[in-house]
Amino acid sequence: MPMIVTITWMHWTAFVLAVIFFLALDLGVFHRKAHSVRFKEALLWTGIWVAMAMLFAWGLLNLRGQQEALEFVTGYIVELSLSMDNVFVIALIFGYFRVPLTYQHRVLFWGILGALIMRGMMIGAGAALVRQFEWTLMIFGAFLVFSGIKMLFSKEEGVDPEKNMVIRLARKLLPISPHFDKHHFITRVNARRAFTPLALVLVMVETTDLVFALDSIPAIFGITTKEFIVFTSNVFAILGLRSLYFVLAGAIEYFRFLKFGLSWVLVFIGAKMLLPKSLYISTSLSLCIVGAIILISILVSLVTRWIEHHHQTKNRKTSREL
Repeated sequence: MPMIVTITWMHWTAFVLAVIFFLALDLGVFHRKAHSVRFKEALLWTGIWVAMAMLFAWGLLNLRGQQEALEFVTGYIVELSLSMDNVFVIALIFGYFRVPLTYQHRVLFWGILGALIMRGMMIGAGAALVRQFEWTLMIFGAFLVFSGIKMLFSKEEGVDPEKNMVIRLARKLLPISPHFDKHHFITRVNARRAFTPLALVLVMVETTDLVFALDSIPAIFGITTKEFIVFTSNVFAILGLRSLYFVLAGAIEYFRFLKFGLSWVLVFIGAKMLLPKSLYISTSLSLCIVGAIILISILVSLVTRWIEHHHQTKNRKTSREL
């Protein structure tokens, strides 16, 4: 059994500095020039971020023991799974604004940087609430059950920026250029500075993440209330979101039942938070249940898509024969 190491401000500082270093390396070296991120490159980076998360879990296992390592992995999987739904919404946003593939990574980079800061603040506030008023966990649990049921029965809707209050306010108060200016967020129109449509896309991505964070932050508190685990699992999930987007964005139709799986994950975690302590569900069992829900929803989606494709191919063949 490893000797438990107390998490201090030095661990927090080292982790934040490591994140800043990797983000700077990403934008300043690997993506210094704007380019279209291809599937193989995105898949490679997705694998790298997952491997780094598991390496971090291994470090926790040695420094803090098996329980916190399990809590981190469970929280990471929950946050990454909920981020997958965010990926599909971001794809709709890019499609609506017709953002060229070359500039999408730049938007995601700055969007995710903002999301890290915003979620960090929300986690700090949430942790302070839980420490001061433990009964807030019950409120979080009830909210998650409500959100899961609402997601389960809600209809798929497209993205309409005109209904986004922040976008409407930005267009009313700020000078907005009608055209993109490469990967820039600010340009000049008639010798005056103006924001490009890419800046509006960034605002839309940020506000969308805020909405998703309202579900994902309470969900991680259903796994653990330890601030360091909550924060680090969120950070790793968000860091992997960029590459995950380029892996999944072109395959939205293959994951049609993922939304139902995510809704059941929210319901399960919410119900877990509402259960009395005598009916405590262990972290390892929670990990198995969450993993099974996500895996089943993905498999059902893929099998359904394969059956539909098989029938379409068969019908086309029959039509040609006739």
